[in-house]
Amino acid sequence: MALDLFAGIPVKDYAAALDWYERLLGSPPTFVASDTESVWELAEHRYVYVELRPGHAGHAMHTVFVDDFEARVAGIAARGLRPAQRTTYANGVRKAVYRDPDGNEIGIGGAPPE
Repeated sequence: MALDLFAGIPVKDYAAALDWYERLLGSPPTFVASDTESVWELAEHRYVYVELRPGHAGHAMHTVFVDDFEARVAGIAARGLRPAQRTTYANGVRKAVYRDPDGNEIGIGGAPPE
């Protein structure tokens, strides 16, 4: 059985969100679905998308777990974004939390360093 994941992020200002998510994710959208929705493919069959939905903006909470945590966080910083919060859990798992202009929470997680 094939499985695709589309994780939605509602935003108030579509143009501002496109800029912010390009800096967070490191590239323009993979494709533009409509005048109010853009999609990034994070991995095969795994997507996040921003959609103009002002009444719902600010309520998304997603975490993407990566194998290159420090490099990913450094790349995001080089593009001008800093985590709002950075945590290392008791088991060594790391998480950097970013908040877009609407308050949506996007976490980048990583395994304990070796």
